[in-house]
Amino acid sequence: MERLHIQDPIVAYKLMRIRKNGTLGSLFIKRKAIIPVGIWMESEDIKTPGYAHRPGWHVTRSPNAPHLKMNGRIWVKVMVKDFVELIRPEAQGGVWWLAKWLKILPQ
Repeated sequence: MERLHIQDPIVAYKLMRIRKNGTLGSLFIKRKAIIPVGIWMESEDIKTPGYAHRPGWHVTRSPNAPHLKMNGRIWVKVMVKDFVELIRPEAQGGVWWLAKWLKILPQ
């Protein structure tokens, strides 16, 4: 079930890869890209074989995604705007937001 939200930015959480050099990256899609801190970034619609097509930055209301391992990963606090709410099973963290815009907040 999806519901569109277009409103002022809100705080959310994103699980990201943290590299040895301290840069942040996506877990699965476009893994080589460096995601900068403090800059609004528009999502890209990248269809990837083997993955469900869910365009947008995937974020959660709280730092919780029981189905994903934490090895080499870190939760970051982000701001998002223009997002769709996607209801997922509790085993996958419950509600996800798929956001058009994302900005990683300084930790």
